[in-house]
Amino acid sequence: MATVPTIVLNARALERTVARMADEIVERADGTEHLLLVGIQRRGVQLAERLARVIESREQVAVPRGALDITLYRDDLQTVGPRPIVGKTLIPCAIDGKTLCIVDDVLYTGRTIRAALDELADFGRPSRIMLAVLVDRGGRELPIHADVVGRVIDVPRGGRVDVGVVELDGCDEVTLVIAGEEP
Repeated sequence: MATVPTIVLNARALERTVARMADEIVERADGTEHLLLVGIQRRGVQLAERLARVIESREQVAVPRGALDITLYRDDLQTVGPRPIVGKTLIPCAIDGKTLCIVDDVLYTGRTIRAALDELADFGRPSRIMLAVLVDRGGRELPIHADVVGRVIDVPRGGRVDVGVVELDGCDEVTLVIAGEEP
């Protein structure tokens, strides 16, 4: 079996999608006064940075942003191996009373978001938590939904969504990969 990749969002479309998501985040947060963006390692951090830059250019205000590594909060940690690689968690300010927006690249089962919520509880109690994802691919195992979605993609069984960001992957694109027959 070969994989058949299809580009769902190219660099320009991804840029437009992020800009639209930024506007929706500000609208849902009733402005930027108490807004804090927290990206989930890895690509959620880069997306949160981009969202913050768009918001800052449009609203003329600095938006704090942080990074969250959920590795130690995963419910499948025992399957990761004896020495999981743990990235950086950085919460730049107290989260109590903030409107916190978790940012991730792909929403699938909901387990990553559950782990993020568990970790954030260790930092305090925000007044509200929103979830913004670039792609919602369906397939939820937990009752979690995104408040802000860049693109909904119907992914067939056995398929996957790959998000590339230039900072980590050398290009910006969202690709749908479906297992298929050799041509």
